[in-house]
Amino acid sequence: MLQKIASLAAIVLTVAAFVPYIKSIRAARVKPHFFSWLIWSLTTSIVFFAQLAAEGGAGAWPTGVSAAITIHVAWLAMVLRSDFSATRTDWIFLVAALLSLPAWFVTADPLWSVVILTVVDALGFGPTLRKAWVRPQEESIAFYALFAVRSGLSVLALASFTLTTVLFPATMVVACIPVCAMLWWRRRPQLPSQY
Repeated sequence: MLQKIASLAAIVLTVAAFVPYIKSIRAARVKPHFFSWLIWSLTTSIVFFAQLAAEGGAGAWPTGVSAAITIHVAWLAMVLRSDFSATRTDWIFLVAALLSLPAWFVTADPLWSVVILTVVDALGFGPTLRKAWVRPQEESIAFYALFAVRSGLSVLALASFTLTTVLFPATMVVACIPVCAMLWWRRRPQLPSQY
């Protein structure tokens, strides 16, 4: 019962995080980096199916909801041309992520699939971090903070606590916190220099 309550809370937080984020994208206040969201839509979808295969139970539901919405955000980023700026580093992150995706097909073990996909998903933060450092006002601190809490609830909602089921949502908690901190740091008012 506790897992289903935690799963429902995680789904509610997922929607609560994404609805204002999507509204901000449509209003051109937030400009998600297409490369990151493309990577995240692919990995989150695949991890959802791996969690189901590893008997993640209700804990997999927030990942499935997140996958569907993440695909929508990637589509919005593409259609609205939110942020297609790409440095050489962004291309390296994208190519590394896309080249490692087929590796999950090769392994029959859901654990190795999730390990590979978690690394790929972490690579997806590269373009967003680079862009957010340069233009921190184009990302949402609240979104990443809610997503960290939601990912923590996803862990609590799992029916089976194995590395296969826990690794991806736990990594999302760890990855979202530095994004929030960096956005906060870059947005703080600059004090005038005394020199």
